[in-house]
Amino acid sequence: MPVGSPGQEDARDLRWDGDDIDIDVESGASRLRIGVLASIAHRTPPRGYGPWEQVASTLAEGLVALGHDVTLFATADSLTTARLHAEAPRGYEEDPGVDAKVYEGLHNAAAFERAGAFDVVSNQFDFMPLTYSRLVSTPVVTTVHGFSSERILPVYRAYDDIGHYVAISDADRHPDLTYAATIHHGIDLSPFTFRDQPGDYLLFLGRIHPDKGTHRAIAVAQRAGLPLVIAGIVQDEDYFRALVQPHLGAAGISYVGPVGPADRDALLGGALALLHLIGFAEPFGLSVVESLATGTPVIAYPLGSMPEIIRPGRTGFLVDDLPGAVAAVGEVAALSRRHCRDDVEERFTAARMVADYAELFARVVGGGPSAANRSRSSGSATRANRTDASLAP
Repeated sequence: MPVGSPGQEDARDLRWDGDDIDIDVESGASRLRIGVLASIAHRTPPRGYGPWEQVASTLAEGLVALGHDVTLFATADSLTTARLHAEAPRGYEEDPGVDAKVYEGLHNAAAFERAGAFDVVSNQFDFMPLTYSRLVSTPVVTTVHGFSSERILPVYRAYDDIGHYVAISDADRHPDLTYAATIHHGIDLSPFTFRDQPGDYLLFLGRIHPDKGTHRAIAVAQRAGLPLVIAGIVQDEDYFRALVQPHLGAAGISYVGPVGPADRDALLGGALALLHLIGFAEPFGLSVVESLATGTPVIAYPLGSMPEIIRPGRTGFLVDDLPGAVAAVGEVAALSRRHCRDDVEERFTAARMVADYAELFARVVGGGPSAANRSRSSGSATRANRTDASLAP
């Protein structure tokens, strides 16, 4: 049975009447019935780590605010102003008693068994829901939150002819697939406090995993002679024990564990710089945008989406190696923290992201270009196959 948040019906006074699209007289926008399929690894929105769940939450709440009729498929403890349908009581990463495979099956099936009630389904849950998409007539718009492995590509290829794929950065477009748009993530700025004065420590915030470069952040902080705060979930225990734990407590290196919204805001805003010395092609990087929102510049390797997000010499630095990162630490205090916040307000707000998705959903529902007619990207998008708002200047 659908599960609803207390009072959520009172918060939603816009309803569909019949099968025709109802027009909002004030805005002229078409109200759509939208199913948003979130991940069930964590609650939506997440208490701490959970970027996919955070994007699904931001999108669902924004679509409700625009007047659309939204049902969020997420865990039962999720918080939303949309209708909530839940199969999993809690996220399987948070409750070991929740079997991931069992509840993912029930979760996806529940959404597609109800697909006829929607004009469009927004799949924020990776490749598995695509395997249901030929069984329904409702179009499915799938946000590709990066490719965890080349092994999942056969699924995306198999549904490329009917899929409406959204890339979260131009860098993450795969040459074998067609895309309806590139839509950069956006964030709600209200939880992030702008601080105009730089702090006196460096920050690593993210998964503690070799790909994220925690050990590189430690090396840079040690060479720069500055404290380093490490925050985030330990995703690779062996890596943590071998290359992170031995440095804790020495020369100002500290680990504070996963952090919730308030601590996240304080840590980001109080840092001199965020070190994002990744070892892989980052599909997007929400923590980078969150850092900029507090005014804190970012020092990163120029991999994946980083050149699309960071403006070198204005909101941070793109560096090629550890000496370059150490040199950037010496220059970062001279950057305007106001410029960092302004850039997020210009390019990475939740309102911009939600508007991009709403425009895409309306186009898909209205019979926009089919997969066969969409541009096949070789890695760099053209203006014709993405929304203008996602274009990085």
